[in-house]
Amino acid sequence: MSLAGAGLPSVLPADKLAELKETAAKLCAPGKGFLAADESAGPWLRAGHAEAAKIPDVIENRAAYRSLCFSSPGLSESISGVILHWETLFQKDATGKAMVDIIKENGMIPGIKVDKGYNKKGIWGTSTGPLGHPEVATLGLDDLQQRCQQAYKEGARFAKWRNVLQMDPAKGLPSELAIKDTVHTLARYASICQSEGLVPIVEPEIVPNGDHDIYYCAQMTEKVLAAQFKALADHHIYLEGAVLKPNMVKNGLGGPKATAETIATLTCQTLLRTVPPSMPGIFFLSGETALNEDNEEE
Repeated sequence: MSLAGAGLPSVLPADKLAELKETAAKLCAPGKGFLAADESAGPWLRAGHAEAAKIPDVIENRAAYRSLCFSSPGLSESISGVILHWETLFQKDATGKAMVDIIKENGMIPGIKVDKGYNKKGIWGTSTGPLGHPEVATLGLDDLQQRCQQAYKEGARFAKWRNVLQMDPAKGLPSELAIKDTVHTLARYASICQSEGLVPIVEPEIVPNGDHDIYYCAQMTEKVLAAQFKALADHHIYLEGAVLKPNMVKNGLGGPKATAETIATLTCQTLLRTVPPSMPGIFFLSGETALNEDNEEE
């Protein structure tokens, strides 16, 4: 007996749907979020510290850093899932213990980044946006089925895929073409993930670059999310076994600054208008504002 009329019922049995739902619920535990550990280079290099830059970026050092991080006592009090780079999925620490096992034993769920980024040459015929390149399409669908199957076998239970959209009111960005490509690609990715037992993080990211105001961001975010959930329905996605990772509704980095209250009001309004109640959780993107504006930096 199927758990729902949607959710790939002809492909996935009830026990697989139940597993997806359980994983999604654990990822959405109150007060917890994701640890994004899917960088390819040495993570210590991102801090920009002069002394840290002297540490050689070799696989042994990356393994030592990651194992230290993943085994930190109490980490699971705030982190439900850890997004891994492909290298890390197969990596072991100095004692031969798998990173995936370190994460699980510390009370968290291993996940995997599966998109392959995008080509900045972009979608042919689209306008150049505030990122300095045309609108783009994310790569990686061609062999995604095989990679998801392998990731599940190695212990991953959820996946991340990022699609990028740009805003420019004067140029009509994001364009209809870019929105259609984004929501179709994310829905296709989500269906492949669920067919292999991975909970998909659906991430239609509208970047904050530009000088637009918050009301244009609200208009475009609502348009994109409405299109996204239509695409997820078309692809028979089991929403109870997926999570959403959108942008907040904010002004552009160079636009007129909105108050925190306006940001909260318009973000909630947009989500309430577009996100079905069966979606178990929403995780916001980090790092899209000035350091003194993010509450984790204040």
